[in-house]
Amino acid sequence: MFSAESIKADFPILQRKFPFPGAKTTLLTYLDNAATSQKPHCVIQRINHYYESQNANVHRSIHFLGEAATACYEESRNRVKSFIGAAGDVEIIFTRGCTEAINLVARAWGLKNIDAASTILLTEMEHHSNLVPWQLLAKHTGCRLEFIPVTPEGFLDIDHIQWRPSIKLVALSHMSNVLGTINDLQQIIAQAHANESLVLVDGAQGAAHLPVNVQTLDCDFYAFSGHKMCGPTGVGVLYGKAHLLEAMDPFLGGGNMIRKVAMDGSTWNDLPYKFEAGTPNMAGAIGLGEAIDYLQRLGLDQIHAHETELTQYALDLLGDVEGIHLYGPRHSRGGIISFNLDGVHAHDVAQLLDREGVAIRAGHHCAQPLMNKLKVSATARASFYLYNTREDINRLRNALIKAKEFFS
Repeated sequence: MFSAESIKADFPILQRKFPFPGAKTTLLTYLDNAATSQKPHCVIQRINHYYESQNANVHRSIHFLGEAATACYEESRNRVKSFIGAAGDVEIIFTRGCTEAINLVARAWGLKNIDAASTILLTEMEHHSNLVPWQLLAKHTGCRLEFIPVTPEGFLDIDHIQWRPSIKLVALSHMSNVLGTINDLQQIIAQAHANESLVLVDGAQGAAHLPVNVQTLDCDFYAFSGHKMCGPTGVGVLYGKAHLLEAMDPFLGGGNMIRKVAMDGSTWNDLPYKFEAGTPNMAGAIGLGEAIDYLQRLGLDQIHAHETELTQYALDLLGDVEGIHLYGPRHSRGGIISFNLDGVHAHDVAQLLDREGVAIRAGHHCAQPLMNKLKVSATARASFYLYNTREDINRLRNALIKAKEFFS
């Protein structure tokens, strides 16, 4: 049986007591998982073990530690491959995070395949990390950026798309980090491929919460970060179809990504190393592998079912708070709820909740175009994960009522 209460015991920071001035209890109610998740003891222990017993540079040294570190690093790549259903290890590129993975595609694929006659199709709900890289590419190439609108209910208006040969790429989020909307990737990918357009998926909010099989989705690129899925910061993944990665030029130059270097030029290493210049984040990748094992032991289907139930409970409970405005759809959504209280700025809400030991986020959530669409400058956001419980939601509601009373 899936038990969030039991799972919470795996996370040391959630067992720690904090000196919150207004809280009845000093345990933390952590509801900022869309920004970063907490780390279970097994991941922390695995990273420590690497540094204590296996630390060496990978793919270089033939001594015992070097080969041990390389084996652990490549085993993590294999775990990522299995986790997202990739066809082979060569399709898994380790990066510093989802942001770097998207920038890699924008530069290494975009500069080779996009010109002034091209269009890149985005959506109005994109995180800045899946918008700014394409703006930079547009500035460099003169290509056009177009956007799939968001409906008042919080869904993408797919019927609005006017497919044509100039659309070379569709780049969209798996799950909105503001609205919680889970986009219908299979429908969009099928339409894009019928138009001979490629598809990049920003999976920063997807891979941590939903079962993902890139071959079933048939996406061309899928990017995600380790730190949002119980793994360490500073490590992420780019999945790309092998034939696309083979045709792309390197994103960064340096050690390990080369086959031969001469004074007048160089040739590139095989996949995936062509895109992994320099010393990688070995501990991060190994920690990510451990986090994947942890999530798979619990089961992504069960995690998603738990978060769905928790989100519906939260929508019902918070919907009764006087003066609250909830954003996003009632269904087809993940564990993210953005809201505002009448007459209270989102930052003030977050600060008052923090005094009660409830951690949420407030701001534009790196999605300013969507804030403009919603006609707000900021929202408060509560985001849930596998260790959150109904009691956490109850504490959130009680803290919101206190905040409203304070400002009234």
